[in-house]
Amino acid sequence: MTASPLLQAPGAVPGEGIDAGVAAHYGDPMREQRLLAEGLGVVDLSHRGVVTVTGPDRLSWLHSLTSQQLADLPPRTSAESLVLTPKGHVEHALHVVDDGGTTWVTVEPGTAPALAAWLDSMRFMLRVEVADVSDAYAVLGETVDREGGEGEPPTWVDPWPRLVGDSALYGPVVEEHPGRERRWREVIVPVGDVAAAVGDRELVGTWAAEALRIAAWRPRHGAETDHRTIAHELDWLRTAVHLHKGCYRGQETIARVHNLGRPPRRLAFLHLDGSGHTLPDVGAEVLLGDKVVGRLTSVARHHDDGPIALAVLKRNTDDAADLLVAPDIAAAQTPIVPR
Repeated sequence: MTASPLLQAPGAVPGEGIDAGVAAHYGDPMREQRLLAEGLGVVDLSHRGVVTVTGPDRLSWLHSLTSQQLADLPPRTSAESLVLTPKGHVEHALHVVDDGGTTWVTVEPGTAPALAAWLDSMRFMLRVEVADVSDAYAVLGETVDREGGEGEPPTWVDPWPRLVGDSALYGPVVEEHPGRERRWREVIVPVGDVAAAVGDRELVGTWAAEALRIAAWRPRHGAETDHRTIAHELDWLRTAVHLHKGCYRGQETIARVHNLGRPPRRLAFLHLDGSGHTLPDVGAEVLLGDKVVGRLTSVARHHDDGPIALAVLKRNTDDAADLLVAPDIAAAQTPIVPR
């Protein structure tokens, strides 16, 4: 992955793992986090993939392949949709916005080639064209909840945690959700225009953005997901799944679990003991006594709440029990998806 030109900014410290290629921070993560929470910073997300779909059949075609209602998506209106495997596991998470002539999709770093190849294989005789334009476009993250207007760059506004369309909640209602006041959008700009798009605003690293995401219980593909993940486990139906649209790949699992059962795992929010001054590794085992009951999926140090994390746990794990993150970090859980 090509490193972002903004890594040349003063104080930039490169990220690692899923966020390699952009800055984790610019020298003061806590200050950056406060700036971002106040709407005063911009996050370099140029490592995200960008895929475009053009042609008159583009929206009805994407509607038929993915989990969200997209057929009648108005211009400059954002949506979130999932590509599922035939067994209903999450394969891609799509941030979708149409500008009236092109549908723009941003996806997690490194996943655009696979998504574009799969979409291209599904075109058949329809009037659509798919392109991976990740090398030509960059993404900037902002704590703003306004859609892009006429003449502005393609802009995706995160719907989380609203209930979008005909869907279902597996976590709290919006009024009681900790992410209810979270604002977030992604602005897609040509790579050569990144510096101008940032302007004189403060650059903020991904550490700050991740801390705010975790505090809002917002799942992220590639972090909270693995090869077995179904959307119900992460309370992802609320923004990304329409329950009564036409058939699409993986729909049977969505309907069966929603109508007849409960997901085998559940997402939980953890407050971590910060007395050791170190954060556990993503992927660390979560223990109840000496029994492994899950894994840590995301971890951050929040400017108000201290060390926090998201974890995917076995469904039957006692939701009132204090847990331990291996090897020895105490964790108090708040259930997101109930048992």
